[in-house]
Amino acid sequence: MVSMISRTGRQLQRYNQGCRQVVGCIPYRYKFGINGDKELEVLLISSQKGQKMLFPKGGWEIDESIKEAAARETFEEAGVQGDVEFELGSWMFQSKRYGTLYEGFMFSLLVKEQLDFWPERNVRTRRWMTVEEARDVCQYGWMKEALEELVSLDLTSSKQPERGVTHCSLS
Repeated sequence: MVSMISRTGRQLQRYNQGCRQVVGCIPYRYKFGINGDKELEVLLISSQKGQKMLFPKGGWEIDESIKEAAARETFEEAGVQGDVEFELGSWMFQSKRYGTLYEGFMFSLLVKEQLDFWPERNVRTRRWMTVEEARDVCQYGWMKEALEELVSLDLTSSKQPERGVTHCSLS
């Protein structure tokens, strides 16, 4: 059974040399056209305190693997479930709200199920978009970089590409 309450608090949060570690996913699916061609769509969500659009992400806790945390955050914030696939990279970024440094890890998530009820449905909206639309509305440079990593992948391949690039972004 899946909990319909989001985890809260920072007692179980992971830190690396003083940087809070956060994980997230770029949920994606394919939209098939009349001609049989398929177009990649990604799911963005609104921030809790505004209308900024972003990909779901949140704290990585000590009692879960990195992929479990990414799947949990995606479920809690976006109300979708699926297969956490490839690591898209890791980025260092500074919170504008708190001024603290974060280490963020992003993954691709092939959506298998979109739920009508999820923990943060009352505080977030979600919207499927084309890659071009997502590039225009996503508010954070490091998330846009993760999107470009997703687009560059051969998502039909079952072999994970070599990654390991760490990016630094203060936006």
